[in-house]
Amino acid sequence: MKQILAIAGMNFKGLRSRSWPALVVVTGMSCVVGVLLSMMSFTVGIVTAFAEAGDPGRAIILSLSAQTEMQSGIARAVFPMVADARGIAKDRGAPLAEAEAVVTVPMVNKATRLDSMMVLRGLGPQSIRLRPKFRLLAGRMFMPGKRELIVGHAAQGQFAGTAIGDKVPLPDGAWAIVGAFSMQGDITEGSFFADRDTMMAANRKSTYNSVLVRLSSPAGLAALKRAIAANPALRVDIERDSDYYLRTTANTSAFLRAIATMVGATMAIGAVFAALNTMYGAVASRTREIATLRALGFGGTPVVLSVVVEALALCVTGALIGALIAWALFDGNAKAVNSSVFVLRVSPGLVMTGLIWALVVGLLGGLPPAIRAARLPIATALRAT
Repeated sequence: MKQILAIAGMNFKGLRSRSWPALVVVTGMSCVVGVLLSMMSFTVGIVTAFAEAGDPGRAIILSLSAQTEMQSGIARAVFPMVADARGIAKDRGAPLAEAEAVVTVPMVNKATRLDSMMVLRGLGPQSIRLRPKFRLLAGRMFMPGKRELIVGHAAQGQFAGTAIGDKVPLPDGAWAIVGAFSMQGDITEGSFFADRDTMMAANRKSTYNSVLVRLSSPAGLAALKRAIAANPALRVDIERDSDYYLRTTANTSAFLRAIATMVGATMAIGAVFAALNTMYGAVASRTREIATLRALGFGGTPVVLSVVVEALALCVTGALIGALIAWALFDGNAKAVNSSVFVLRVSPGLVMTGLIWALVVGLLGGLPPAIRAARLPIATALRAT
């Protein structure tokens, strides 16, 4: 260990004379990690936003075989039968269940100035009680029976015409925005809320999209499924709310993760070659020095490890710089993709992923020249100029 520390200390002292090659490694690694984390921040942001929306104490009911709320259609007559099923929590004898309707509204994205779509969710009398995260930030709540909207705080930063007092065009005329709300960062914060029945009438919509229920207990989902299955008139699927949101975002997050990994891997290959070139140059410039150390009794293993430690230190330094840049530029920024608004996240776990990439690159870039330095015959190295 003393030999390793001694040689590693000499390596780091000599970095000043090899500043440009070392800077190439640090810069290359910072670019690799910076790009990787910035791209993966989209994935973390989407997964976090959808996960925050899910509540394991709730269940969502869709029409049979529907994969999302938008694909689902539940007849009005079905809702009372679902609400009376076992497994649903009650408050003063009334089931904590509500039917909801969802449509999309054309809006303009502030960043791109292009047309986009925003979700308009119609809420029933119990909907707010089923969402304990809901907080009214400004203005007031929409009034049942009136053409009024409240807008999510995240949506206000992404879409034009979403300030309190603005008018939103719908099929039956302009609706006024009367309030702004927070859902503590979940995906529904990027949408409008309105009175369900008024919204359905305005959009000539005859069916609900989903039924949201509060489960009576952790085992309530199984009881609810049994009760629904026992009624042949109820052709619906039931899923725990948190599982629904994780499922619906799985394909998107997997796609984004694959793209980020592919781009990061391509850049990492370049970083490996940069590290190899730098470390081979470092070893070549210190051939006689290394041979002298070995002639004085320093072993081959300390030489190998000292060169690898130098490569790892350069790569980790670059990774930390890249992570810092990605965090400064992307963490906390909201983005709108299709009809979803989410906040980019450069999480500690993501930074750790970047550091692991840096360690792998440093090992691959530092080990071959380190082995070459250790295997070089002492007599040959001492004669080198």
